[in-house]
Amino acid sequence: MSIFPMPSLGADMEAGKLVEWLVKPGDQVKKGDVVAVVETQKGAIEIEIFQPGRIEELIAEVGQTLPVGAPLARLASEGEMAPPPSAPQPPVAPQSAAPSPPPAPAPIAPAAPSAPPPASSPPTAAAGMGPVLASPAARARAVELGLDLGAIPGSGPGGAVLLADVEQAATHLPAEPPAPTGKPGLDMAEMRRAIATAMSRSKREIPHYYLTHEIDLQAAQERLTAVNADRTPDRRLLLGALLVRATVGALAKVPELNGRFEADPFTPAAAVHCGLAIAMRGGGLIAPAILDAQAMDVDAIMDAMRDLVARTRTGRLRNSEITQGTITVSSLGETGVDALTGVIYPPQVALVGFGTPRLKPVVLDGAIVARLSVTATLAADHRISDGRRGAQFLGEIARLLQEPDIP
Repeated sequence: MSIFPMPSLGADMEAGKLVEWLVKPGDQVKKGDVVAVVETQKGAIEIEIFQPGRIEELIAEVGQTLPVGAPLARLASEGEMAPPPSAPQPPVAPQSAAPSPPPAPAPIAPAAPSAPPPASSPPTAAAGMGPVLASPAARARAVELGLDLGAIPGSGPGGAVLLADVEQAATHLPAEPPAPTGKPGLDMAEMRRAIATAMSRSKREIPHYYLTHEIDLQAAQERLTAVNADRTPDRRLLLGALLVRATVGALAKVPELNGRFEADPFTPAAAVHCGLAIAMRGGGLIAPAILDAQAMDVDAIMDAMRDLVARTRTGRLRNSEITQGTITVSSLGETGVDALTGVIYPPQVALVGFGTPRLKPVVLDGAIVARLSVTATLAADHRISDGRRGAQFLGEIARLLQEPDIP
């Protein structure tokens, strides 16, 4: 029997509020299943479970604010799960006893008329057990549309109502839905305090060093234009995907910049879970990770970026994406700022910032020409690496961008 605790959803988190259970005692779960929703300063996060088993007991109650590590539920592992009790068997008479005659059949009483079933009773996981189970995105969308969650059939774990279920129900709305009323569970003031706490800890505890490098993007942009010419708009690549892919690829040459400094001595991570700094509408910043980015080509990176941005802005992130990042990329896109000098998100050991790509005068073969360029800045932990290794890392990013591997 093991305890499923309140997870830490970042260096700035001390406690979280349990807002929903998506499982109940007796439910079988497998690794990666979403079992609960916890509200933090950065919004509502879907909590995954990391081992298979059966939910034995829900210890925490919805509405409780609990510190990191506090027990949420009790979980029986696969080896501990007893088979369900069988129906009791009649006692067996001793061998020497004479067989008794079979009992006379009891008279059959006329059956009482049963109550008719409800005319329309949609299946919900919480029928008769309190509030309807629903994902944060589904709940927010239902509020926007003015829909009753209890009247929407759920297709998620344990009958939970998912965003797709709400959208399906919305197709039958007779009138224009009401204007959005805001995103539940997202307090911008709290988010700003959380960011300040994490960054203060970072600058206090991590000895930063910074390197800046100008990178020629002309070849990357020309290759991108050629590839996108034959693609529909929804499949076109953005330059940001090339920046992320090059950063991830460069870690193969300088692996010590990839990982989480949680124990001394530091050990680089085997997989690259690349955090992506995403600006929230209305302010605030979250950096969920693209998991196992080292195994992705640029198209897969582009798909993952689109997915993360969409789910970040609708409150559908999972705790693994919040807690497992090993390096972060922050790009200012088209904001017009030349460079970004970032602060490392603890316990990571490096952050790469990209300014706005722009045409700049460059000397090429003795002539001054206009070339698309970007300023890349590395913020790295001096306990783990030094300027020489950081320079090699930025140089490898530049090489990969000048020789873009786009299918």
